[in-house]
Amino acid sequence: MVQVLATSWALLLGIGLLMIGNGMQGTLLGLRGGIEGFSTAEMSVIMSAYFVGFLGSSRVTPILIRRVGHVRVFAALGSFISAALILYPTVAQPWAWALLRVAIGFCFCGVYIVAESWLNNTATNETRGQTLSAYMIVQMGGIVAAQGLLVFGDPSGFVLFVIPSVLVSLSFAPILLSVNPTPAFESSQAMSLRRLFRTSPTGCVGMFLMGLVFSAQFGMASVYGSQAGMTAAEVAAFVAAIYTGGLLLQFPIGWLSDRLDRRMLIVGASLIGGGAALAAAVLSGAFVGLLVAAFLVGGMANPLYALFIAYTNDYLDHADMASASGGLLFINGLGAIAGPLITGAMMGALGPNGFWLFLAAVMLTMAAYALYRMTQRAAPSADETATYIGIVPTASPVAVEVAQEWAIDHAEEQDAAGSTH
Repeated sequence: MVQVLATSWALLLGIGLLMIGNGMQGTLLGLRGGIEGFSTAEMSVIMSAYFVGFLGSSRVTPILIRRVGHVRVFAALGSFISAALILYPTVAQPWAWALLRVAIGFCFCGVYIVAESWLNNTATNETRGQTLSAYMIVQMGGIVAAQGLLVFGDPSGFVLFVIPSVLVSLSFAPILLSVNPTPAFESSQAMSLRRLFRTSPTGCVGMFLMGLVFSAQFGMASVYGSQAGMTAAEVAAFVAAIYTGGLLLQFPIGWLSDRLDRRMLIVGASLIGGGAALAAAVLSGAFVGLLVAAFLVGGMANPLYALFIAYTNDYLDHADMASASGGLLFINGLGAIAGPLITGAMMGALGPNGFWLFLAAVMLTMAAYALYRMTQRAAPSADETATYIGIVPTASPVAVEVAQEWAIDHAEEQDAAGSTH
């Protein structure tokens, strides 16, 4: 890890600043939307718009990189982000925010793709796993750290919108000054969705449901906090608890994943997360209890994203893993677009607790489907399973493909070691 930090600290610093800016604007919009009097339905459309842009960028940005190169794409998209962040308080209309969110989702995905390409280029086969781990810690840590900055201003003012804009602008310096020319951009052709579903129904259904859960957390948690009457500081602590859980519980769930039937782990994590969300809805009131529920839901949901990828890999040949990631990410993206819309509808009909009831329903459905699939197919033996990689839902397709390639290399090394004994 020391070697990784020595060679990649500037890139990781820049990515950290990007994540702080992104994590801050997501929570801030939920607070400011309540102040502006936006309805729950309007906020759900605004929050969903980010994932429309993110999914579109995952397809378009590779084309842009091939045409004009990494540096120009990064600089252009980063400039758009800084401008859009400042525009939010000046055009406080739901339709304008929705358009800005599409643009910001597109641009953030694009800069992640470029930054992750550079980060992968600095890693060797020996350090790629540690580099990925450091990157995921920086991503989740950045979102958590972002919440602490919300106490340095009034959500009804302008300053809190300037801070993420400045942070995104500052992120250019360490990234652009530290990179070397990168090889030609390459991406795998996505496996057809029909073939992917035949290979792993649990993986496909799980990734769609995870898209619903993650986008509800990322987009609607601050809207819930605002509607539930939390102060700005309490909303920040609430959102931070979600991602702190995801950061701290990633390793123990990953450790168990390589030793247990992964479907049992999916069932267990889904039941814990769904149960915590249901308890928060039924017993809502005490803020400390809401923090515990947020920690557990985030701590179960975020590692499940990587768990579904690893489970799908268990049924794929090594050569198909990278191409399968494209289909999985597309399925996840469709769920992410729908998540805030459905959550907003439930909150509009049932009040703020619709947020928790939606998360509970999705996670309990996840557990039920995994239990059903256990009756349809036997689990592979532990020595035949693919390696769990702690990838998080905020990662772009590049990071997921790099993680898949690392898993392939690791599996091939294990096969070679096994054949020599």
